[in-house]
Amino acid sequence: MGSVPVEPGRPGRTRRSSDERGAASVVAVGLLAAVVLLTTLTLGIVSSYVDARRAAAAADAAALAAADTLSGAVVGVPCEAAERVAARNGARLVVCSVDGPVSEVSVAVRGRVPGVEPVASARAGPPGTGR
Repeated sequence: MGSVPVEPGRPGRTRRSSDERGAASVVAVGLLAAVVLLTTLTLGIVSSYVDARRAAAAADAAALAAADTLSGAVVGVPCEAAERVAARNGARLVVCSVDGPVSEVSVAVRGRVPGVEPVASARAGPPGTGR
């Protein structure tokens, strides 16, 4: 059988290599940093997705408001109605155009990720006027 090296002067204690001291701490810190980084990236991606969906919903609502005004269902100016509805949904109207009975809008929302401002577009009008 093999023998286990024993520290001189300390019976019953085996010798450890000094190279291994603190290795578990380094691994633990590395794993913790990786978990924090992965969590931060995941939250950024999810936040961007949610912001894009908010922009799309605001664009749909603004386009429908403009189309309702064009059809006479609501009294007012189409692009002003679109701007009001976009603002109520936390967005700002970027582009609004009217082509006959069809309205087309683009809106932007303030993103949760700094420097990111999702933009979405939508068209609305009577049935059969799509592209």
